Amino acid sequence: MEIRRVQMTGGSSFIITLPKDWIKTANIQKNDPIGLLKQSDGTLLITSKMNKEQLQREKEFQVTPNTNNNYLLRKLIGSYISGFNTINIKSNKRILPTTRLIVRQFTHTTIGQEIVEESDNSIIIKDLLNPAEMPFNRTIKRMHIMIKGMYEDTIQSLKQNNKQLAEDVLTRDNEIDRLHWLVARQHNIILRNVNFAEKMGTTTNIANTSFLISRILERIGDHIIRIAKYVLDIIENKFDDHVIIERIDEAGNLSLSILNKSIGSFSKKDIKEANENIENVNILLTECDNINKLVLKQDPSITISLGYIVESIRRIGEYAEDISENVINQLIGEE
Repeated sequence: MEIRRVQMTGGSSFIITLPKDWIKTANIQKNDPIGLLKQSDGTLLITSKMNKEQLQREKEFQVTPNTNNNYLLRKLIGSYISGFNTINIKSNKRILPTTRLIVRQFTHTTIGQEIVEESDNSIIIKDLLNPAEMPFNRTIKRMHIMIKGMYEDTIQSLKQNNKQLAEDVLTRDNEIDRLHWLVARQHNIILRNVNFAEKMGTTTNIANTSFLISRILERIGDHIIRIAKYVLDIIENKFDDHVIIERIDEAGNLSLSILNKSIGSFSKKDIKEANENIENVNILLTECDNINKLVLKQDPSITISLGYIVESIRRIGEYAEDISENVINQLIGEE
């Protein structure tokens, strides 16, 4: 850290000199404008980038007939999350149909990515969505609504032995992923360009919390998918112990209630509700332990599936607790 002393000029203006190395690196000339952004913690950000639009960044991938398409898909998703606006896919030979299929899979599972140019040996993907038009709270709310519906349908499929409903839940997992990737993308753009946070009407603190909550919701979605898969096993084995199913239903509703209140405390910025919600997790853990004792008395062919369902219900409640803790951390930091 360089220490600079504040000086006074003209009897009323305060001035401070800027590091010469930084001036040269940023290619700042005499009389060039410099931006000053006041941060939420009271510090000042000094930037030579006066344009508040998102920085244009390009990424290029070279492919061959031997390219591992699954690896290519992971790199495309990584480029999207990292905040690249344009992705160029090039080849010295004709791009294989299987590779083109992977590229289309990528555009279908991400928000705003579209193929704008395509030839025998190249594909250009551009981001057509302005990330600033999707506020974090709106995306988090949408993720919560989708997860709530998936969770309710999964428990309902267990109570009703409804195989079709459980299978439908399995098809919704990608929607949660693509929303989480959008939040991760916005978060990374803000880390590179703080001007973008101002344009979104948010702060780096809120961006960090939103990313953490989004990640937790994505993991909750994975547990719901896990429950749905084991529900299908239970339906297949014609399990009909109504006492255990009713207890699982009650535990699932309690877990969902904790999640709802966690998201509610985030939306309302209610630190008291977030704290009270954490206390409810202990009730859920006790209930899950009691259900497991009943499960162990069942036939071994069904015990594993029931045990994994109860474990995921417990984990969802604990993840909801993590959300409340992140809300508390954010709100304390803003005081």
